[in-house]
Amino acid sequence: MMQLLTNWVSWSGLGATQMSIIMLAGLFLLMVIGLAAGQELAFVLGGAGVVIGYLAWGGPGITIAMTKVYDQMQSYSMVAIPMFVLMANFLTHSKVADGLFLSIRYLLGPLKGGLGLAVILVSTVFAATTGIVGASVVTMGMLSMPVLLKCGYKPSLACGMVCAGGSLGILIPPSIMLVSMGSYAEVSVGKIFFAAIVPGLLLSLCYMVYVFIICHIHPDYGPAMSAEELEAMPFRERVTGSLVNLIPPVILIVGVLGSIFSGWATPTEASGVGALFALILAIFYRQFSLKMLYDSLIDTAKTSAMVFIILFGASAFTGIFMSLDGNQLIADWVVNMGIGKWGAFAIMMLIVFILGMFIDWLGIVMIVFPIFLPIMDMFGFDRLWIVAVTAVMLQTCFMTPPFGFALFYIKGVVPPEVKIGEIYKGVIPFILMVIIVVVLITAFPQIVYWLPNMVAS
Repeated sequence: MMQLLTNWVSWSGLGATQMSIIMLAGLFLLMVIGLAAGQELAFVLGGAGVVIGYLAWGGPGITIAMTKVYDQMQSYSMVAIPMFVLMANFLTHSKVADGLFLSIRYLLGPLKGGLGLAVILVSTVFAATTGIVGASVVTMGMLSMPVLLKCGYKPSLACGMVCAGGSLGILIPPSIMLVSMGSYAEVSVGKIFFAAIVPGLLLSLCYMVYVFIICHIHPDYGPAMSAEELEAMPFRERVTGSLVNLIPPVILIVGVLGSIFSGWATPTEASGVGALFALILAIFYRQFSLKMLYDSLIDTAKTSAMVFIILFGASAFTGIFMSLDGNQLIADWVVNMGIGKWGAFAIMMLIVFILGMFIDWLGIVMIVFPIFLPIMDMFGFDRLWIVAVTAVMLQTCFMTPPFGFALFYIKGVVPPEVKIGEIYKGVIPFILMVIIVVVLITAFPQIVYWLPNMVAS
């Protein structure tokens, strides 16, 4: 069958452009069929690339796909991924978030929605030390959901807060998503780290403002802690406990980002520093054991293998797509539509949002970037800004039904009476917050540029 198709391509007499269009259509058709059949993304992308490459050029087509995989394997910045994953696993096992949440929930408990604010605040700090959504959502869910439900918080709001706060782990650096995006877009990972900090903190602030407002409009959604509960921890102890528990993760954040900021280390080298300090924290919190070390290493190997195999499959897909001049054909099509630069940008963000309902961030980046980065270049957009805006929009892919990963992470830690429909309902306002922040950094690009420019100066 393969040889018959190859012969048909050779004998058809179609022009090069027509054949490229047919092959590109086949490439995306195979991808859609594979995903619809429930196959793994890495094998769908890599398999589609290899099959269409062979149909287009025979043996050399497979060589093109494998060369792109090899090029990805040579990327030095990719070394940072297992190191940041290891750092996250050490921190998860060290239970850094436990004491911090305990102190801050009593500190903010007197406020309506105070426990919700504590969830977002601790999630933001934890996000800057983990970089993995699964670890953040599950940890915060196990810590906070029993307390939130016991204190009378509306289940949908409680689930939405934990999903939104936990998802910040992939946006606020250090983040394996930012490493992958920077490597693919050929933009300095260090610059992307600093470009994502302010948008990430702005998004966290928007979450907190929403929780504060909704709990004042509807006090029953997030009641304040009772006086009897607050008596369990005196005010002075709340303040000192919050500060004491905040210092270790802050030192870690400063150690990783500060080493990059000062030029003392590259992001890849800083990831090793972060992993070492996270191990020291685990020892400091008396959570270190050989079993903890073994579990952390195994979890790191599994996560890193998952990320890399998707990257390699996507590289094969991208190599064939580019060799078929797919980027140029789509760029010409977008230009001929007459929608202008902002129309093209809006289409890109819409596609990212829609794909986020069905596949994870890595698959979205590997599918969207080859198509739209050349178009954004043609319209004069700065890649650093495009990557930062896309990173913010990708927050929705963890929360948009039906397949947002954070939705299923939180479902696994809540009581059975909390139905999936309530979780879906709870994340909608936070998805809107993400879109609002995307609009803000589009209207005011200095939100992205301010910190990288300050570092450069």
